[in-house]
Amino acid sequence: MNAELELYDLTIIGGGPAGLYAAFYSGMRDMKVKLIEAKEELGGRLLLYPEKMIWDVGGVTPIRCEQLIRQLIQQANTFEPTIVLGQQISHMERLADGTMMVTSESGERHHTRTLILALGYGVLKMAKLDIEGADRYELTNLHYTVQELEHFRDKRVLISGGGDSAVDWANELESIAASVTVVHRREHFGGHEKNVRRMKESTVDVRTPYALSQLYGNEAGDAIEAVSIALVNAQGELEGDTEWLEVDEVIVNHGLRGDFGSIKDWGMVMGEWDIPVNEKLSSNLPGIFVAGDTADYVTKVRLIAGAFTDAVLAVNNAKKYMDPEASGMARVSSHNSIFKEKNKALGVSEEDS
Repeated sequence: MNAELELYDLTIIGGGPAGLYAAFYSGMRDMKVKLIEAKEELGGRLLLYPEKMIWDVGGVTPIRCEQLIRQLIQQANTFEPTIVLGQQISHMERLADGTMMVTSESGERHHTRTLILALGYGVLKMAKLDIEGADRYELTNLHYTVQELEHFRDKRVLISGGGDSAVDWANELESIAASVTVVHRREHFGGHEKNVRRMKESTVDVRTPYALSQLYGNEAGDAIEAVSIALVNAQGELEGDTEWLEVDEVIVNHGLRGDFGSIKDWGMVMGEWDIPVNEKLSSNLPGIFVAGDTADYVTKVRLIAGAFTDAVLAVNNAKKYMDPEASGMARVSSHNSIFKEKNKALGVSEEDS
C-alpha cells in the first residue's frame, strides 16, 4: 500500500519560523526532510504583519517581517528539503512498522518516521469587530492588519486593541499618520513594556478603558468617516456618554482565534492554544515532537529566538528517536564538513571558515 510513497526521516507540519529553521537544521543532521504548510506561502504568523519591525532576533539588526520571511525561506532551502504548500494535515495513522502516515484534508498522503508539529496557534483567523454592519467597510478603511504603512500617511487613524500588534502599529504610524488614537478596554496593555511606554510618551492619544461603540459611514455608505467610543466599566460593559471622533482609517486588533482542526483527534494531550511537551520537546505520542508557539513547557521563551531553539531541540530528539546511537546535536557550522563546499561556492576559504 505504501510502496509508491517516499519515506522521510522527518516531516515538519507548519512553515513559520520554527518550521523553517527545523527544515534547515535537520539538513545539518543529514535527515531526509519534508515541510508541509497549509497556506500557499511560507512564513506563518509573520505573514500577518509584513511591515512590522522585528528587533529581538539575535545578531539581526531591526528587520521587517517580510524580509525576515525571505531570509528564513532561503536558509530553510539550504539542504533542498521537499516543501509542500496548500495542504492542511488532518489525519495520522501509526503503521505496523512504527512509521506514520499523515493525510491532508484533500487526501494527499505523506509517509514519515517522525513528525514535528510547528503549527503556531493552528489555523489563525483575526477576531472581527463585533459591531453590526462592520463587515461592509472591510474593503475600504476597516483593517485587521497593516500591509503598507504608506497607506496611512497623513490620515486620522484609530486603533482598537491593546496587544503587541496594536501597540507596535501605533508606534510605527505615529510619525506617518496625521493623528493616531488608541482605544483599549483595559488600563493594562499586553505589549512589551518598552513599546507601551514609548507609545504613551509619544503623540499617540491613548484612551483607556474605552471601546468602539458605533461606526458611522459616509454618504455612499462604503467607508467609515467617524466612530463613537464609550467608557468600559468593571463588568466589561459600555457605560456613560459616547464620544464622537472623525477618522479616515480604523485598525482593529482584537486578537487571533486559532484552530488545530482534526489534529485534536490524534490522541495527543493538548491545551486550548498549545501542546504540552517534555524536555525533549516530545508530545505524549511517540515520534511526534513540537516546536514554536505550539509547544508549551515550563521554561518556554515566546520569542522568535525561542522558536529557533525549539526547532533545534525537536530535530535533535527526532534524530535520537530514530537512532539512539546518534550524536546529541549537529556540529557547529564552522566545524561542520557539510558546509565546506557551500563555503567554497560563497568564495570563503577554509581558513576563513
